[in-house]
Amino acid sequence: QVQLVESGGGLVQPGGSLRLSCAASRSIVSINVMGWYRQAPGKQRELVATINSGGTTNYVDSVRGRFTISRDNAKNTMYLQMNTLKPEDTAVYYCYALTMGRKYWGQGTQVTVSS
Repeated sequence: QVQLVESGGGLVQPGGSLRLSCAASRSIVSINVMGWYRQAPGKQRELVATINSGGTTNYVDSVRGRFTISRDNAKNTMYLQMNTLKPEDTAVYYCYALTMGRKYWGQGTQVTVSS
């Protein structure tokens, strides 16, 4: 079992940056896949980025080149660096961890991109 806590969301102007953090309650070394989803009002939850235990990353096309996912095993934390933010990036962002065949979720953090 693992508990996840996101932080780092907030209000930012278009073109700005934010870094989201996802802190785990235990070591993440053995966690197979971690990632970020987002859900905008009235829309389905969308997978944004993933990173596996070997460090391989994947991104949805709409954020590739602007967002960077990473994990720091020593700090039991995963990150999502978001640059060149757009209004369409506005959503609640959720981190997740897939381990032992089960998916665990954080509580979500709001990101609002607006002038």
